[in-house]
Amino acid sequence: MKRVSISVSTFLLLFILIFTPYLFSNDQPKSDFSEALRLIDAWLEAQRDYDHLPGLSVAIVVDQELLWSKGYGMADLEKKVPASPKTIYSICSISKLFTSVAMMQLRDAGKLRLDDLVSDHLPWFNIKQQYPDSGPITIRSLLTHSSGLPREADYPYWTRPDFPFPSLEQVKAKLGTQKTLYPPSTYFQYSNLGMTLLGEIVAEVSGMPYHQYIQEKILKPLGLADTRTKLPESLWRGKLATGYSALKRDGTREMLPLFQARGIAPAAGFSSTVEDLARFASWQFRLLEKGGEEVLKASTLREMHRVHWVDPDWETTWGLGFEVWKADGRMMVGHGGSCPGYRSTLNIDIPHKWAFIVMINAQGVSPGKYATGMRDILKKASNTVEEEKVAVDLEDYAGYYNEQPWWGEKVVLPWKGKLAILSLPSENPAKSLTLLKHIKGDTFRRLRKDKTLGEEVIFERDENGKVVRMWQHSNYSDKIK
Repeated sequence: MKRVSISVSTFLLLFILIFTPYLFSNDQPKSDFSEALRLIDAWLEAQRDYDHLPGLSVAIVVDQELLWSKGYGMADLEKKVPASPKTIYSICSISKLFTSVAMMQLRDAGKLRLDDLVSDHLPWFNIKQQYPDSGPITIRSLLTHSSGLPREADYPYWTRPDFPFPSLEQVKAKLGTQKTLYPPSTYFQYSNLGMTLLGEIVAEVSGMPYHQYIQEKILKPLGLADTRTKLPESLWRGKLATGYSALKRDGTREMLPLFQARGIAPAAGFSSTVEDLARFASWQFRLLEKGGEEVLKASTLREMHRVHWVDPDWETTWGLGFEVWKADGRMMVGHGGSCPGYRSTLNIDIPHKWAFIVMINAQGVSPGKYATGMRDILKKASNTVEEEKVAVDLEDYAGYYNEQPWWGEKVVLPWKGKLAILSLPSENPAKSLTLLKHIKGDTFRRLRKDKTLGEEVIFERDENGKVVRMWQHSNYSDKIK
């Protein structure tokens, strides 16, 4: 028995030595997302038009690398400034993530505790407590939006025509006239006022002005050169996108004036680009993978990503500064932003190391729709097995086909040895995708969800051999480009 034991041990040791490099090598082939990105590009280009957006910028991160970024439409309609991945937008409430990182840095430095009372650091914190016996308002409760504070400071800064954001002194001056909405740690109540207070705690505890602290301790170390704690006025209507209203009944959008969040900056004042937020997401993947400390401790970032608040209805969950949710069983963290003329979102898929950033210079539209659409297409591509090489050039069929008057158009593109058809516009592109399997010549058949073959789809060529028409169900669509 002893001799056998030695033999097995030796075998296991040899197996580990030989195969470990292959099991854990960083040089393993990565998924080829080129076809998925082509489909995403076609969908976004069309969807922007159908949604009547002025401009749209997007970025995708896969495993610490910027996989792809692009701009669509205009950063300024009148001046015809094109949107690009380097266009600056207001990111509004995504600002809260940077304020939250600052708080956790100071916690790790031993300068505060998350369960400290807000009044321990801000003696002027004199809001009226409707429920004085219900418990304290702590830093932790501000980070999780469970403090019971009202949503806003007592000023109409989300109101037209000029969006009059208050200074910090004005916020302080009226704080004593406001009152709590709920007992602390009872309900989730999103609060820009609460995050504004956290920004002032950063300044008080660090001994540095809030804007200086963020620049020196977070933005500069992470190389976020196009991220600021305010909107760069000198770049407005150029590199800084012009903001537009929601769609009016006549189908137009109105240009909105430039704003500054002033005293509300820790909650809503930042500006950035999709590529800078891609770097911010990449840093998180890098830190979680390598461990140690880079701006934050890896353990602290994990702590921020964990759920720290669950609302009584079990529908709202929040981390420390980060929104935390599940999408198709995947853990997601991030934040959205909505300010006068701008919408944005940062969606981070922690287990798969994917991040999706969307910025739009208009209101009345959901950036999350675009982020989810990109994620779902990428997910579908990663779960699809490449077919054997077909006998035809699938590029012959690629293009747009007219679907009027029933729909807008259809785009046909190669997809893993098949053809993919997507009707445009589409609120759910991955789910709406139809796959065609090549049969012979210019004949394909629709692939049903259960993998069986459906009806024929036949492409027609002109006298020059160019594909000009697609037949399905005895009806046809002409190729338009």
